[in-house]
Amino acid sequence: MVEHKEHRIDGVDRQRVTVADLLSYPALQLRLVAGAAGLTRSVSWAHVSELDDPTPWLLGAEMIMTAGLAMPRSAAGQRAYLERLDDAGVAALAVSAQLHMPPLRQAFHAAAEERGMPVLEVPLAVPFIAVAQEVAAAVQDDARHRLGAQLQVFGALRWLTSENLDTAELFSRLENLSGYAIYLCTRQGRPLLPGVPAPDPSLLPRSADAPPTIPGGFALPVPSPGGPAGFLIAMAHDGARPAGLAVVQHIATVAALQLAMVRTERETLRREGTEILAELLQDALDPAVAKRHLLRHSIKGEAALAVVRGVTQQAVLEALHDEPCLLLNRGDDRYLFGSPRLGDTIAALQGVTAGMSRPVRPGASLRVARREALWAASHAAASGRPLVRYADDATGRWLPDDPAALTALVDHVLGDALRYDSSHGSRLLPSVRTWMERDRRTDEAAAALHIHPNTLSYRLRRFSELTGRDLSATASFAEVWLAIRAAGQLGLLD
Repeated sequence: MVEHKEHRIDGVDRQRVTVADLLSYPALQLRLVAGAAGLTRSVSWAHVSELDDPTPWLLGAEMIMTAGLAMPRSAAGQRAYLERLDDAGVAALAVSAQLHMPPLRQAFHAAAEERGMPVLEVPLAVPFIAVAQEVAAAVQDDARHRLGAQLQVFGALRWLTSENLDTAELFSRLENLSGYAIYLCTRQGRPLLPGVPAPDPSLLPRSADAPPTIPGGFALPVPSPGGPAGFLIAMAHDGARPAGLAVVQHIATVAALQLAMVRTERETLRREGTEILAELLQDALDPAVAKRHLLRHSIKGEAALAVVRGVTQQAVLEALHDEPCLLLNRGDDRYLFGSPRLGDTIAALQGVTAGMSRPVRPGASLRVARREALWAASHAAASGRPLVRYADDATGRWLPDDPAALTALVDHVLGDALRYDSSHGSRLLPSVRTWMERDRRTDEAAAALHIHPNTLSYRLRRFSELTGRDLSATASFAEVWLAIRAAGQLGLLD
């Protein structure tokens, strides 16, 4: 029988069988052909394969035995065959000394030496089944270890409930138990669960149906209703005793259950956040109560209100990912309350039109912030920009926050034009605003309004007649500009 070598992992004696062990057993009469640098590789199983590419059915650490039917005859083919096996984690290749084995080319030997991939020769007098039996007997202890690891992985859910572990601690324990470094990511490569790192994108399989074995470990889909939620990548720790594919599959199941729990918690918080934001917009919450609610949703410092248009709620949620915020749908508008830095993420959405208020203190009234966000969104639509921040508007700083004062200014300067538009169904005021926002470039403003430049010129003259403000005069222009900004804050131009 093969003698076992001892090594230690986490202070515990372990047993394993290596390629060198198999070479040392006289009854097998194995001879090293190439790849001496890999003699310390562990062997988990020995199996006969006459396929030119058996890798989709391998788990790693196998010794592949072939009578030569699988071996290509060309030098390039032999080298590619050996490299495929090595990339799949095969421990060694054992070839028959006679039978169907073609001459092994120099390129084959060179690849084995470069990669440290042991190539052994099995004499004709030794049946492959004898080699397989010896390896099976030698790895019985390892099989018991893997079974124990599987049973302990089943206990992961008990850890969750009895010890109240967070996700990071749970997967740290699973790593120590399995002998693998665990990575989780969405199908796009983003982190899937908080506290578990995403893998190198080059390790991701092309599809969820790809073979699980990758060089150095496994890649498995994380199951979820409607299709895989992402991938689990398990890479064997150096010097560890990896527990095998079955354990990694169980860890993927634990990841799926943990993901379902996280998603349920997120959905509960999102629904609560919708109700809280609706009450905040109605000034229905006491400031102290509002502040406690915001802290529960991890909104701690100053926050801003955004009005987002042109994109779906799902697109907003996917873009924001785990960023703390409150989200409320009202018609075609998405009201978003969170850190002012979320504006950069919102602005990157395809087809978005959005406006963001100035930051407000936690628990403060959102009445003014709502007017600012609506004005900024309207300004974004008129100017063709994805996002306008009210804080960036220098003109708005000169306007009072008092709605009564704003209303008086609008009525004094724009009242006749507003009433004319209302009674005639015309668009004098929006036309003037667009012209001003386009720096009085008539052709550009007309194109934005989808009208002829002559039509815009007529509307500008008619506005001047109704309001008594000559838009070519600096004083009148400034007065009308401030009044239009005030009307925007009051929501009269939406």
